[in-house]
Amino acid sequence: MNGRVVRGALLVAGTTSDAGKSVLVAGICRWLHRRGVDVAPFKAQNMSNNSVVCLDGGEIGRAQALQAAACGLAPSVRFNPVLLKPGSDRTSQVVVRGVVDGTVSAASYRERKAALHEVVVETLVELRRDHDVVICEGAGSPAEINLRATDIANMGLARAADLPVIVVGDIDRGGVLAHLFGTLAVLEPADQALVAGWVVNKFRGDPALLAPGLDQLRALTSRPTLGVLPWSPELWLDAEDSLGHVADGVVGRPAPPRGREWLRVAVVRLPRVSNGTDVDALSAEPGVAVRWVTDPSRLADADVVVLPGSKATVADLAWLRAQGLADAVLAHARAGRPVLGVCGGYQMLSRRIHDPHGVEAAPGTVEGLGLLDVEVTFDVAKHLGTPTGTALGEPVAFYEIHHGRELRDGVGRPGPAPLVTLADGAAEGVDAGAVLGTHAHGLLENDTFRRRLLTRAAAAAGRDFTPAPDTSYAAVRGAQLDLLGDLVERHLDTAALEQLITDGAPAGLPAIRTTTGQARATS
Repeated sequence: MNGRVVRGALLVAGTTSDAGKSVLVAGICRWLHRRGVDVAPFKAQNMSNNSVVCLDGGEIGRAQALQAAACGLAPSVRFNPVLLKPGSDRTSQVVVRGVVDGTVSAASYRERKAALHEVVVETLVELRRDHDVVICEGAGSPAEINLRATDIANMGLARAADLPVIVVGDIDRGGVLAHLFGTLAVLEPADQALVAGWVVNKFRGDPALLAPGLDQLRALTSRPTLGVLPWSPELWLDAEDSLGHVADGVVGRPAPPRGREWLRVAVVRLPRVSNGTDVDALSAEPGVAVRWVTDPSRLADADVVVLPGSKATVADLAWLRAQGLADAVLAHARAGRPVLGVCGGYQMLSRRIHDPHGVEAAPGTVEGLGLLDVEVTFDVAKHLGTPTGTALGEPVAFYEIHHGRELRDGVGRPGPAPLVTLADGAAEGVDAGAVLGTHAHGLLENDTFRRRLLTRAAAAAGRDFTPAPDTSYAAVRGAQLDLLGDLVERHLDTAALEQLITDGAPAGLPAIRTTTGQARATS
């Protein structure tokens, strides 16, 4: 860093959701961390059902956990003080500093914003006190002016903490220049004064063709483009809430198999899927082809079927039946082919699901798929933990986030064989041979366990498949983070980034306004 001490903060905003904010923050964090800077990530408010449990006991968005890894830090609730976990189209569970704090609708959440704004600002102050640099990620887009009055994650945070802002746009979607210009144009002048530059994401093609547009954008806004990040097909890990999880699609880009055949994994894309990134570790294995599916026909030729987590298990189980997927899962299991249920997916595989307190919907009991000899009861209190133990004879570490409690002896006979034996000797999950279930998230990230599981699954499926003996999921993730750091270092104006972090937004950046269709800068 040219001998200069780097201290300060920066907010990365986006023209839209999924514009690239999360990966850009991770890349900037990795770039700084590799240069010895004490850097931490921060997202004031996240809306995601992909979360992890921190060592300090609470849960945060998985994207912030990945960004923490980019910084060389363990996840902390301070990196994501407000997490919204949607349970339906209209309501979300609110997690504040890692702890559940009620359920809100879109309207009622607005009423809580003032108190949460204080939590957010105080948490950012703590982080800036304890770390030299904090790289903040916005939420959605700052151009959502209908939400500006109660905003705590974009310009509301930038104004409160005097943060310089860069805005990233996804050129792969088209219209990126209009998106960048329009984002600035709809902001009030005091907000505009903090927007200091642009980043174009996912560019592929001839840079010379884009350059005139960037020149015009600077002329119209008086703000430079700090870099153009190229499309990188090698990036795929931890794509939180990405469009790749919305419809059928392949996860990752695995290397060819070590044996003669691929092992094909079908992951059911539930409407309210939670922690779907659990299967990323399978995609890191050579010869394992992982695909998200929503059609029963896609299970017909799968070797392994995975039912992932769900934020609304009962509703997603009803959807599974309505789509014909439940019958396809049952046929797959009865043919002796492997089925793995994780968290909500595990609960669906049980005999019955009891919700006496109406945790998910109206109180009552529903029949599960009956493939595992357990019953599940939802408690009001959410269970969070980071336990260790053994599974398939291998040491494992993982995390748990669930309301459901498994009832292993509810029918007056010995409970089923556990999949995991915890360090205290307690049983967790079920190993019923071809069908397995567990509440453990991150279990597949344990390398030796994953290889043992894949070996067993390949044998049951009759596949000539041998897991690679040396695949390290941690190393794969580290390589992805290094790739992000490389992209930032090679394609962004890092000197300008450093100056923004240290000195803030330049004074005198003009506001822009539109008059009869013509844009102009105004002082």
